[in-house]
Amino acid sequence: MNNTEKTMDQIINLCKNRGFIFAGSEIYGGLANTWDYGPLGSRLKNNVKDAWRKRFIQERRNSYEVDADILMNPRVWEASGHVASFADPLLDCRECKMRFRADNLIDDFDPDAHADGMSKEQMFQFIKDHHIPCPNCGKHNFTDIREFNLMFQTFRGVTNDAKSIIYLRPENAQGEYVNYPNVLRSMRAKLPFSIGQIGKAFRNEITPGNFTFRTIEFEQMEFQTFCKPGDDLELYEYFKGFGRQFFMDLGLPGENLRFHDHEKLAHYAKAACDIEFLFPSIGWGEINGTHDRTDFDLGRHQEYSGQKLEYIDPFTAERFVPYIVESTYGLDRTVLALLCQAYDEELVDAEKNDVRVVLRLKPSIAPIKAAVLPLSKKLAEPALAIRDELAKEFMCDYDETGSIGKRYRRQDEVGTPFCVTYDFDSETDGCVTIRERDSMEQVRLPIGEVKAYIAEKVKL
Repeated sequence: MNNTEKTMDQIINLCKNRGFIFAGSEIYGGLANTWDYGPLGSRLKNNVKDAWRKRFIQERRNSYEVDADILMNPRVWEASGHVASFADPLLDCRECKMRFRADNLIDDFDPDAHADGMSKEQMFQFIKDHHIPCPNCGKHNFTDIREFNLMFQTFRGVTNDAKSIIYLRPENAQGEYVNYPNVLRSMRAKLPFSIGQIGKAFRNEITPGNFTFRTIEFEQMEFQTFCKPGDDLELYEYFKGFGRQFFMDLGLPGENLRFHDHEKLAHYAKAACDIEFLFPSIGWGEINGTHDRTDFDLGRHQEYSGQKLEYIDPFTAERFVPYIVESTYGLDRTVLALLCQAYDEELVDAEKNDVRVVLRLKPSIAPIKAAVLPLSKKLAEPALAIRDELAKEFMCDYDETGSIGKRYRRQDEVGTPFCVTYDFDSETDGCVTIRERDSMEQVRLPIGEVKAYIAEKVKL
């Protein structure tokens, strides 16, 4: 199936019924657009994190990971500009009283319009000229566009006075920026070097939606590269390609990825580009952003903190504030893209209308690498011993309920790349049958060779 043939409802049903993603606080009626990752979803998410860490931190030279606190000094967000200008363009339908983001209305109506390049006035005029209807009631009767700050604020201490206001971070990047001098000093880093971080961020989205694509709580895989002015545009182009290749290596094909260069740049940016993925039902949606941020971020933090954030070139003794090339990856959106891409319905037998649902995840990121299936419950003890041995190396499942065919199908549906069947011949020949998920081909191997065979095929 290609992605235009799939629907988001198919993905949601699979996620809910097979332990990937559940509605948050479901027994209490839920909380709009909060989601909990189940046993398989959390494992898939962690596998993507492992792949990112390996590619961006472990394998790259001069790359360092930090884990900054979610709560930061409020001055951080004043310096970054979030307190003054981090807002969504909102308007209300006067007929049904529903509230919408103006840019989302435009992008949903005409994906080629690219509302990110429009001012508030231009967005309102576009909605008016094209007579865009309310998605809820179908009428065209909107209020003017207003700006709504996206940061969650809370209070530190026992009194709710203005001096105690702090914020849940709306992005991870500032944690890397304020730790630039610490990493520079403690790691004896030389330009260009990078700081990465995986962590939660929070945005008070008024119109979240499309499953886990837009939520109020989400995880980012941030990567900031500090460099000498003049080297920035070359690094910017490099990380565009580096990010695209990373997604392809995770299992997203090139035909379902595209670059979207920003038409209207932020005042501090020299260049900005998104990588978009073709989602079922949603269409093209951003999963990565790469930006040349110049020296804006460190310059602002130097100004607001009063601390020198200059870099001293060890060869020329030149002093300057480094430029930053940012490459940010939405973890939840990446996981959703992988689930959407991997979902497939395969017609096995047309006469019987036998359709196999299979999640064609790359073995390296599949939640479960192998499932051990005894042909009979009488063979449980030796089969469990194999499962326990394999589990020392990778995530395994064990299933002894139902016919072997039904058990294969259950594993196909959650993306398990290999099933290991222990049968009555195994007791005498010391071998098991390994079935591969996508091709359904089977090989017979000695039990002692199974761990190495699977480990080689599922490694990152």
